[in-house]
Amino acid sequence: MNDAPRLKHFLQDCQARVLGTLERVLPAAEQPPTRLHQAMRYAVLSEGKRVRPMLAYAGARALDLEAERVDAGAAAVELIHAYSLIHDDLPAMDDDDLRRGRPSCHKAFDEATAILAGDALQTLAFGVLAQPSDGNAEVDDSARLGMIAALSRAAGSIGMAGGQALDLESEGSQLDLVMLENIHIHKTGALIRASVQMAALACPDLEPAKAEALDHYAKCIGLAFQIQDDLLDVEGDTTTIGKRSGADAAHEKATYPSLMGIGPAHEAANDLIADALSSLELFGEGADPLRWIANYIISRDR
Repeated sequence: MNDAPRLKHFLQDCQARVLGTLERVLPAAEQPPTRLHQAMRYAVLSEGKRVRPMLAYAGARALDLEAERVDAGAAAVELIHAYSLIHDDLPAMDDDDLRRGRPSCHKAFDEATAILAGDALQTLAFGVLAQPSDGNAEVDDSARLGMIAALSRAAGSIGMAGGQALDLESEGSQLDLVMLENIHIHKTGALIRASVQMAALACPDLEPAKAEALDHYAKCIGLAFQIQDDLLDVEGDTTTIGKRSGADAAHEKATYPSLMGIGPAHEAANDLIADALSSLELFGEGADPLRWIANYIISRDR
């Protein structure tokens, strides 16, 4: 059966839910300091895939949880993701002028405002999780604390920020596949893993075997996601992917295609997705959205 229509419908539902939460928690554009708040909204509310919130909602579906239980977690991971994109695009980082098909935040505003917008979005993410409101009312204090801890690990020096540091240090260096995988497990995989954890942590009395299965699934798709990103940088075009293609080669970055070749990189991504799908054998039809997302990750063109 073609899962694309069902995934599209699920994605649209997830996007609507998380955008509703984000609209509520983001400061109004006219609230002072207006330029900062406009930049925050520009970065967060621009058109995007919302893969990370979708994973939180798909995890909830697999665990037979109401979507309301992960509204805050879904919004929080998207806020962290948006902050990371703002900072990644800065001249001191990846130096990208385009993001999601339009000027990067520092181009639409200025570098100082972009830095502050990223800082503010990061802190807002943890505030959203801490409050027993804004989509978090159904989650008890212990679960909210667990979500905060998981997201802080994923975003910090042993997660996404650390992965970005390793990535910057590696430019122009000779890396092997083990070193490259270590970068991507942290830079991209950590936040994807945390997205699924938002659902697991919201589920009271979750069986350890199921928690481990979801975590393994997330690890696999996180790495597959980055391999596909590397491939799109080589095979995609700027108009479709919404950012400058060929940027990795311009920065002399090691990528899976550069180390393995394009064909083997596709095979590696496919193997990871197969592993991710096998980890969902403990779950019934409720995990179908997780299965659709896994297949989407290596078929996407942006």
